[in-house]
Amino acid sequence: MSPTSLLIDRIGELTTNDETLAAGGRLRDAAVVVEHDRIVWVGPAERAPATDERFDAAGRALLPGWVDSHTHLVFAGDRTAEFEARMAGEAYAAGGINVTVEATRAATDAALDANLRRLVGEARRGGTTTIETKTGYGLTVADELRAARIAGAHADAVTFLGAHVVPAGSDPAAYLDLVTGEMLDAVAPHVSAVDVFCERGAFDAAGTARVLAAAQARGLATRVHGNQLGHGPGVQLAVAHGSLSVDHVGFLDDTDIAALADSWSPRRGGSAPRGTVATVLPACDLSTRMPLAPARALLDAGVEVAIASNGNPGTSYTSSMAFCVATAVLQMGLTVQEAVRAATLGGAIALAMDEDGWTDPRGLAQPAVGRIRVGARADLHLLDAPSITHLAYRPGMPLTAAVWRAGGRVA
Repeated sequence: MSPTSLLIDRIGELTTNDETLAAGGRLRDAAVVVEHDRIVWVGPAERAPATDERFDAAGRALLPGWVDSHTHLVFAGDRTAEFEARMAGEAYAAGGINVTVEATRAATDAALDANLRRLVGEARRGGTTTIETKTGYGLTVADELRAARIAGAHADAVTFLGAHVVPAGSDPAAYLDLVTGEMLDAVAPHVSAVDVFCERGAFDAAGTARVLAAAQARGLATRVHGNQLGHGPGVQLAVAHGSLSVDHVGFLDDTDIAALADSWSPRRGGSAPRGTVATVLPACDLSTRMPLAPARALLDAGVEVAIASNGNPGTSYTSSMAFCVATAVLQMGLTVQEAVRAATLGGAIALAMDEDGWTDPRGLAQPAVGRIRVGARADLHLLDAPSITHLAYRPGMPLTAAVWRAGGRVA
């Protein structure tokens, strides 16, 4: 081992998301060896090799770092009044986004950068080691471009969301032309994917399809905000366009679930197809008082499910993936193991980061995330508990004991 090798041993319960290591991907009395930014050994603690440094997990649980695959963290301003109104019974509508757009446009680059660093730091301290974030609060060419650049300095993946809403006072047709033309051209070198809010008050089916087609024509992956406020075409459009994920998915019918399940069927492309992930956002469902997404039905149908925070100032002002996991277990019918997988490997699959070679915002190839296996990025989350079950058994408690990202201790 090199002088930079680290042994984490006496792990009481190790969640790996790797079925080749053990049934269910969990090991007892385990150890992990990290060298530089990667995992180089996983196995029983009694067989662990010698290393330069050692960390005693003291019987606690170790799991992959959270992979938060859906956030909106480049913003300024506050929407407390909107939240209070919702708690008093007012229904959520997409138009509240324009409040954040106005504040974000008025903010300096330095202020946006500082706020993003603060929020990413909070997430890291809670065990999140991989973060996607979106543009979408600028909605001009210049403001979307600066949001993409600022996001790229701190996030693992950056998504262009110019098709968030039509900004106040703009002509919808002219704005759609801008989003799919000049704006997309400006941000394309700085993002890996394009998202669109397919919802009443935002973009209809025709507009959504146009945004997705424009992204694909430029070689970018796609995502869809779909079926959040009611049943709509978002899921079907996401599957039809081969989108990496469709997110929110609170209002689904049997045909939507079947379409998502079929996207993962071997009939569509071999023995290991990459379909469209259904990303559920439980903190947002609670904040907007919408029905919780049917995660149980999706999993039972064979759909790949991810859990994400949807961290944003209007409808889910949190980065706590542990809270989202606990909610998924206690209120959405998932087991703890299913919820943890969805918040780690599920998110990695939604970002196409679950295999080696994905490219970060700097253009550098990176090792896989979301798993603890040889060759994966050394993103590790140690709980101050003997088992991941405590994430739901003790909801709301501060259970993060230590966090390593790319082999470096960050919390």
